[in-house]
Amino acid sequence: MAAAPAPAAEAAPKGGGSKKLIIIIVAVLALVVLGGGAAAVLLMKKSTHAEAGEGDEEHEAPAEKAKPKEKAADGKPPTFVPLDPFTVNLADKDADRYAQVGINLQVDDPKMADEIKNYMPAIRNGILLILSHKNSEDLLSTEGKQKLAEEIRRETARSMGYEVPDPDEDEDTGEEEAPKKKKKKKKAAEPYNPIVHVHYSNFIVQ
Repeated sequence: MAAAPAPAAEAAPKGGGSKKLIIIIVAVLALVVLGGGAAAVLLMKKSTHAEAGEGDEEHEAPAEKAKPKEKAADGKPPTFVPLDPFTVNLADKDADRYAQVGINLQVDDPKMADEIKNYMPAIRNGILLILSHKNSEDLLSTEGKQKLAEEIRRETARSMGYEVPDPDEDEDTGEEEAPKKKKKKKKAAEPYNPIVHVHYSNFIVQ
């Protein structure tokens, strides 16, 4: 009768071992859950950063596309003002010669086109006087045409009230060469000429 309690004593270790096993399994499951949660959080952060990066690229892309527009705004396109053709008798003495000249004025500011229109009668009068003092030999050469363009450029600005000195009006020789050099230094600071260039649309001498 004294040997009967032995099975109960053996059963206790078995029951304790199963509880330990359950605890280990629960702990492992908890670690797995926690690890999965951490991994999910990391993945969410990565996706958030990726979306933020894509958003930044989307914001930066228009800025890169806008760069050419900024360059286009910085470089002003040329503005041309066409004048009605001029037909004048030339100053040739041996024969009756005339010239027909078409002119386009290039200006540095689009607003200057309206100002030119306001002064058009004075501008045309000045250009006609220049042309009427030329002879056919003056206008047939390339150098003559270039010189005429510069004269028209200066006279147009003068007709609009701008003070543009003539580079040939104070030419001297000999002892006055030194004062001449001083005057050239003053010409460098002359008021600007709004007429950038004079272009010919047609040029006929007969």
